[in-house]
Amino acid sequence: MAMPQNSTGENGFCFSQTLNFSHPSPPPSEAGRTFDIPSRREACGTPLSNGTVSSGAPSPSDSCAEPLCSTTPGEEDAQFGEGIKYVSAEGEELACGWGGFTPGCLQLFNTSKGVLFFLCVASFLQGMTVNGFINTVITSIERRFDLRSYQSGLIASSYDIAACVCLTFVSYFGGNGHKPRWLGWGVLVMGLGSLLFALPHFTTGQYEARSAAEVGICGGNQSLPCAQAASSLSSYRFVFMLGQFLHGMGATPLYTLGVTYLDENVKTNYSPVYIAVFYTAAILGPAAGYLVGGMFLNIYTEIGREIDISPENTLWVGAWWIGFLGAGAASLLISIPILGYPQRLPGSQRYIVMRVSEAHQLKDGSHKKASDPDFGKTVKDLPRSVLLLLKNPTFIFLCLAGATEATLIAGMSTFGPKFLESQFSLSASEAATFFGYLVVPAGGGGTFLGGFLVNKFKLRCSGIIKLCLLCTVSSLLAIFIFFIDCPNMPMAGVTQTYEGSALPGGPLNLTAACNAACGCLQETYSPVCGSDDIMYYSPCHAGCKKVSENPKNGKKVYHECSCIEQILLPGPGNAEAGKCSSSCAKRPLLLFFMFVVILFTFLSSIPALTATLRCVSDRQRSFALGIQWIVVRTLG
Repeated sequence: MAMPQNSTGENGFCFSQTLNFSHPSPPPSEAGRTFDIPSRREACGTPLSNGTVSSGAPSPSDSCAEPLCSTTPGEEDAQFGEGIKYVSAEGEELACGWGGFTPGCLQLFNTSKGVLFFLCVASFLQGMTVNGFINTVITSIERRFDLRSYQSGLIASSYDIAACVCLTFVSYFGGNGHKPRWLGWGVLVMGLGSLLFALPHFTTGQYEARSAAEVGICGGNQSLPCAQAASSLSSYRFVFMLGQFLHGMGATPLYTLGVTYLDENVKTNYSPVYIAVFYTAAILGPAAGYLVGGMFLNIYTEIGREIDISPENTLWVGAWWIGFLGAGAASLLISIPILGYPQRLPGSQRYIVMRVSEAHQLKDGSHKKASDPDFGKTVKDLPRSVLLLLKNPTFIFLCLAGATEATLIAGMSTFGPKFLESQFSLSASEAATFFGYLVVPAGGGGTFLGGFLVNKFKLRCSGIIKLCLLCTVSSLLAIFIFFIDCPNMPMAGVTQTYEGSALPGGPLNLTAACNAACGCLQETYSPVCGSDDIMYYSPCHAGCKKVSENPKNGKKVYHECSCIEQILLPGPGNAEAGKCSSSCAKRPLLLFFMFVVILFTFLSSIPALTATLRCVSDRQRSFALGIQWIVVRTLG
């Protein structure tokens, strides 16, 4: 007799000449299932309708799975032979493919690891596009399309507006529907949004940059070249807003339905690890977006055209659109395999049977309504679904905790680089690099470590919440390091007078006898560091009359600065473009504790998400995540 062979990557076999009969009194979790007793077994390449098998020998592809019932080998052979399979009463198709096209080679990916891989790629692309490329290129878009700051703010906010509008609808109906189809169409819409975002580059004329030499030095031309008259280019903001709106619509299923689809298709103990890997990819996406987006911005937007200005020039516009084209094409491609996944993976039923409910129990018993198979399929059940969640104190407090964490994360991500820039007198690029070195290991590592700890210690819902409390308290204690600060670098006319005495609080006093004849403009802020280690508002305010370039680092060097006195030799001193470097000895300590704050903040993210999934009923998990995202986005 030929031994049966695994054909699906899970414990799935097909048998011929089978005798089907219904179990006389099926337990509630197995109602509607039938047992197939094989009389003769033959291997075949068609996946089972459910894929769930309990056999005498464990499958190498699922060594961690527990059998649904424990029997001795003798009893098992005597009662059922050597194999059991569960067949869906509805004839549910669990093969990976598109419609009737389900080739056997695709079934290698019809596992939880295959789903995790494609969802990680999708979350990476989402993070890279929305939180990486957008933040990197927004100033270039402002310059290229004559946008004001509030208009670019509307572009950035369109993503959150779309997410809040779609979250309730997607999480409610998608949670009870075919999740991979919702996910696949969402990633496809996200890809279309990226392509639409890049479209204005191809529908406008060429960008003309006009440089102005010798601007900013004493005695030179103090006026910048006149900008073009108000053009119709600013109307392209509506195209950018629509692209961001599509980004928000497409990403909505990813962090609600994607999380629950992973959770219900793996063992309960391994769910936090899978979700942690998924979120780690989402965190690494923005880091890649900053690096790749910054690299593209060093390429002139009109590729192949000769230009006489450098990327440091304020009129430079980089190739902001390349990243969106690549991300859009990749999103369209990755949506195809996601659309091919079945409603649930082969073998997932055993995990549902084994799962112990930790949902909050209401005294009036109304929580039992959520277990009804027909509950949540129509709009009329929506108010009751919301009411059940509002009656769940564990869920409510987890939402509020998530909102406070989001406040910290949003503030840190927005103003963290600016904080480093002002504390240590760094340039914007140096501050962003320092902050990236903090966020990638602390954020990504903390996210993965949180899921690993829940799995390692096999924590239940109460233990998970205690872990979150410990992480939050640790992060709170580390925040006190922000009371330690570095002194501001001295700046003439801002923190001290040109003679060196402290400047009393009040308006700036940038004019002195040494630069009175230069006609400097306060609108031209271009800090320079004098040879006396004092910063000046601009080369003009330092009284500099000549400019050259340092061949070692490419920075501009200004000479004959009347406001700067040389230390050793009498006469005017020199100044170099940029801020003076800070010699603050507290920098390592401050960076270390910022690392601790970010680490413990992200360390609690996956445990808190796992607790949210455990404290609500199975049929409400996707909807609960949707409501939680709305609370986090509006309050946090």
